[in-house]
Amino acid sequence: MNPPHPNHRRIAPAAERNREPILEVLRRVLPPAGTILEIASGTGQHARHFAAANPDWTWQPSDPDAGARASIAGWAAEAGLPNLRAPLALDVRQANWGIERADAIVCINMIHIAPWQAVEALFGGAARLLPIGGVLVLYGPYRRGGQHTAPSNAIFDEQLRASDASWGVRDMEAVIALGDSVGLRFEEAVPMPANNFSVVFRKI
Repeated sequence: MNPPHPNHRRIAPAAERNREPILEVLRRVLPPAGTILEIASGTGQHARHFAAANPDWTWQPSDPDAGARASIAGWAAEAGLPNLRAPLALDVRQANWGIERADAIVCINMIHIAPWQAVEALFGGAARLLPIGGVLVLYGPYRRGGQHTAPSNAIFDEQLRASDASWGVRDMEAVIALGDSVGLRFEEAVPMPANNFSVVFRKI
């Protein structure tokens, strides 16, 4: 099998900008060691950065898109990190995620570009895989109290819904209620740059 070609590596400028603020939250809320499953890893830049930041994390990236997985594999090959695994072909809506257990789950910038059924599947799968006390961390834009937190998010929401009516910036309260329904208790919402939040849940 040929190694991943470096030209397959995609670069998202936002991932370069937000990786350090996200890592600051992850260092605080994730276990110091263990298997961290990243859902919808996209370009793979975050996976590479976070795996490099803590060699005691075994970082398991995933994405349902083959092009994204090629990019993730390209970044992993370039990094040569023993704790960065090959990406899984994981669609949260499928019953089998290809992994039996994770100590924590991280999902960055997914739930607003996926139908609500995928959000429900994400939480259901996280409740299955995580041990008691395991953490789910989400990152992205949210409405709070039914209102956007910035005018730019309102514009972004309109663009998302115009692209796909099932997409859109989610109400944080609805996401918290969904977590409650499957035994994932909301712990905190950390304000992040560019009007985003890191939202932390813990399995009870």
